[in-house]
Parts: sequence; C-alpha cells; structure tokens
Amino acid sequence: MSIIFQHARIFDPAVNLDTIGSVRVLDDGRIDTIAEGLDPISSAADGQVIDLDGRLLVPGLFDMHCHFREPGQEYKETLASGSAAAAAGGFTGVALMPNTRPVIDSPLGVAYIRHHAAGLPVDLEVIGAMTVESRGETLAPFGKFRSYGVTTVSDDGTAIQNTQIMRLAFEYASNFGLLIIQHCEDKTLTAGGVMNEGRFSTMLGLKGIPDAAEAITLARDLELMRYLQQHKLHDPLNPPRYHVAHISTKAAIDLVRQAKHDGLQVTCEVTPHHFTLTDEDLFNAPAKGNYIMKPPLCSKENKQALLEAIADGTIDAIATDHAPHAAHEKECSPDQVSFGITGLETAVGLTITELVQKGVITLNRAIAMLSINPRTIMNLPPVRIQKGEVANFTIIDPSVNWTVKGEAMLSKSANTPFIGRSLIGRATGIYHKGTYIAAPAI
Repeated sequence: MSIIFQHARIFDPAVNLDTIGSVRVLDDGRIDTIAEGLDPISSAADGQVIDLDGRLLVPGLFDMHCHFREPGQEYKETLASGSAAAAAGGFTGVALMPNTRPVIDSPLGVAYIRHHAAGLPVDLEVIGAMTVESRGETLAPFGKFRSYGVTTVSDDGTAIQNTQIMRLAFEYASNFGLLIIQHCEDKTLTAGGVMNEGRFSTMLGLKGIPDAAEAITLARDLELMRYLQQHKLHDPLNPPRYHVAHISTKAAIDLVRQAKHDGLQVTCEVTPHHFTLTDEDLFNAPAKGNYIMKPPLCSKENKQALLEAIADGTIDAIATDHAPHAAHEKECSPDQVSFGITGLETAVGLTITELVQKGVITLNRAIAMLSINPRTIMNLPPVRIQKGEVANFTIIDPSVNWTVKGEAMLSKSANTPFIGRSLIGRATGIYHKGTYIAAPAI
C-alpha cells in the first residue's frame, strides 16, 4: 500500500532541502513524489494518508553507539526491545557494540545478530570486537569481519592498553578499510573509580576517575596514527580511520581538534548526558545510580568545552551510548553500580532542548549529527530524501513539550537520570522497511 505524508516540513541537510510539502512513497518503499507547497498529493483509493501538520520529515536517525545486551544478558535488553526503543526514539538504525556475553569477536556472532535482526523495524549494524573477548591481547579476525559486511571494530567498554597491540590494530584495520572506535581510558588510572575526580567525589567519599585518563589513551593512539602515516606503514589506499567514543573532556577535544588540523582521519561523538549533566548533578541527586557511567559525568568546565566543540564542528556526531541495566544493578551503593544509562528514547528531546533551543547549534546541524554524519563515519550507505530513493524517514515535532516517564519507555530498562524531566521536541514516528510506526503517546 502506498503512503503519503502531507503537510510536512521536508528537511534533508545533505541535499539542502527545507520545504513545506508532501511526499508519496510507493508500495515498493521508494519515494515517488516530493511536492512542494500546501496542496495535497492525490492518493489512490487504497493509499494511506498521514497529515504531519508541519512536523519535520527528516532522513532516518542513526545511533552509532548502542548496547542491546543480546546475546547473554537478555534480562536487561533484547534485540527486539532495543529496536522498539530505537523506533520510539526516532532511530531507524543503530550500531551495536560487541561487548555482549559472549563478545561479538567472530563471524558467528555477526551472523547471530543478523539472523535475529531480519524482522525488526530498524537496521542493526554490527560492530565487531577489536580483540578476542575484548581482552586487548589477540586481534579479532578483521578480514572475516569485512567479508561479512562489518565496517567498524571496537573494544568498547574498555581500551586496548598494550600499545603494540593497538599499533597492530591500526595496521590490520587499514588493510581492510575498517573504522576503529576507541573507548579512551587508561585503566591504570581509573581502576575502582566511580565518578569524575574532583571536589564532588571528595565530598561524597567516592573514588574518582581523573579526566586525564581519557586524553592519555587518545594521545597515544593519535601518536601511533602519525607514526604509521609518516612511515607509510599502512595500506596506502586506506589510511587509518579512528573515532573517539563518548568524548567528555577538554583535553581530549583539544587533541581531536589538532589531529583534524594535521589531516588525520579522526572523528568523535558526544552523548546527550555529557552535554546536559555534570558531576554536580550526581552530587545533588538523592539516588546516584542513574548518574554513574563511563566516562563519568564531567566538570562544568569540561561540559562547556563540549558545547564549544559541538558548536565549532570538532564533534561530529551525537550518539546515545544506550546502556540498559536492571533496577537492582542501579539501586545499590555507588561503588557497586553498573556503569551506563539508557538514551534512545530521550536523545532527540535532549538535543533540541539543550542544543537547538539554547542556540548552540542549528536544527540543520542537529539532524546532520543525528542522522547523516554517523552513517558517513561508519561508511554506511547514505539516506536521502530524493525521488527514487528508498524511503527512510524520521518524523519529529520540534516544539512539543513532554515529560520523560519511565513507565512509558519501550526499553526493558529505565535506568536514566532524565525521568521527570521536561523536554522540548520529540520524534513522533518513523517510516522504514516499508512500514510506518507511530511513537507511543505521551
């Protein structure tokens, strides 16, 4: 059945499209007509018409950093529940980190995810582990990953501590054109840490995580990239590509900014919780568990540096680091809490509220950071709102006021510090794989 989206603000930064009009999608899922103006497109008798009443119709959002916990920890999240949460949050695709149980460190794990993802409403891209069991000791089979269509490797949740292994990872990834995503953390500095090291950790009596731990690992990796390029120790057609996960400190931002200036192929992402909260929010929270994650919530000074880097383009993408946990793993003493929070269902609201409404970035850039840039970074096919393209849309109401409610979330877990928070802007539906899915009512 064909479908017509009427009275939409059709918005695609990649092709400089920003117009009021309508879009018709044919039975085969391809865009047939993009008509500007308020006059509706005539519909066939069996066609469906959805009046968007001026809401945004944008390229489907893509989250390049998620944890769905399957296989191994389905009590926290499954591929099905994570996909439902993604669709509710406006994401038509997500990339899954490999730190499941067992770790996705072989083609068998990739095949498992692909098989179980086939009937789900969103695309699930698989990120392979950099090392076997993410132990940082033996490289995973990058070549086999590539033959299975994997574009990216990461040991997210940890960082390769051995510099020689990291060098080999760069060289091996270059041979197969793979992107490396690094969780930058010097674990000798962070062991036992709970929150950002500073006056608030001191007042709470909690072991701190120094923000230098992020920059130290990042500086090592960038120096390796410079060395390999200087001595041409990589595939000449595929220089190393490196992406910094959940960047959170000024020192790390300065390193990325300089690396880009030097011509290294380096990108980075920021999470909504890092550009919204600080360690002072954790200090003031009566229940600490949902404010504890890695990297930890940073100082006000580091948060300001993040906002400046978002504004000037140093930070390329917004990613949620969606990390569901069961209630008992968060409702315990801070030194026993599991790291991470959910984020798929609040990302659009936080981005519009904290960045667009406050003038940090334009709506155009927000959509680019949530949709276009993540796919480009991971070397995935682009999504375009153009005649003949496969329809892949997110529908957003950028002005609706709503309140985050844990009981309304579709994720199996509701470990977020934003429950009860009022936000502006929300995804109200997606169209993908030939199906329109409306977001749950609020």
